Amino acid sequence: MTRLSVNINKVATLRNARGGNIPNVAQVALDAERFGAEGITVHPRPDERHIRYDDVREIRPLLNVEFNMEGYPNENFLRLAEEVVPNQVTLVPDPPEAITSSFGWNTIENKDKLAGIISRLHKKGIRVSIFVDPDCQMISAAKLTGTDRIELYTEPYASSFDFSKSDAVKPFVEAAKIARELGLGINAGHDLSLKNLRYLVENIPFIDEVSIGHALISDSLYFGLEKTIQLYKSELQPR
Repeated sequence: MTRLSVNINKVATLRNARGGNIPNVAQVALDAERFGAEGITVHPRPDERHIRYDDVREIRPLLNVEFNMEGYPNENFLRLAEEVVPNQVTLVPDPPEAITSSFGWNTIENKDKLAGIISRLHKKGIRVSIFVDPDCQMISAAKLTGTDRIELYTEPYASSFDFSKSDAVKPFVEAAKIARELGLGINAGHDLSLKNLRYLVENIPFIDEVSIGHALISDSLYFGLEKTIQLYKSELQPR
């Protein structure tokens, strides 16, 4: 069954807006684990506008579930990964000024760069995933980097979902099949929600993990964090 990793960046955004330590990001990570999340995702950016590097250092030893650290692999990010040794690092190509991730890697042009980074992380025993668009050429080239998994960038699926579910999911199904044939694990994330999550995993039941932050944390304002995590996990259960 597809596993749920809860991205807690938005919790850190709320904390940073006021200063201090409310809400307590580490406690929310522990609560999410207690409420049934099978993973915790953080995305530390160079300006630390949400998750801070010290958050990563604090949270890592507290968790029993999988810890996924995603971000652009500049030297500071890589050194942090080598220091805390998360279970998984997801490499994202967004520049420092980006509000949110909005495109996948060009794995053809960046093959050598990515291969070097992945080799470096593998030496620490870290599983690596590459953030990619649902482009079969890019996925085939991703295999050549030595990555363990890809993460499908699902914003185009989410934005087209209300117009035609079948058309929205089709390129992702094709991309996932190629990845599976190549022996790559498959993650997915970005703009997944209670509205569109089930349809995605019904059409791609071999997705290993979904990473969900913005929608899940927003929903928790209405339902509470425990209930929201259970609602998302229910959408991942086969009917």
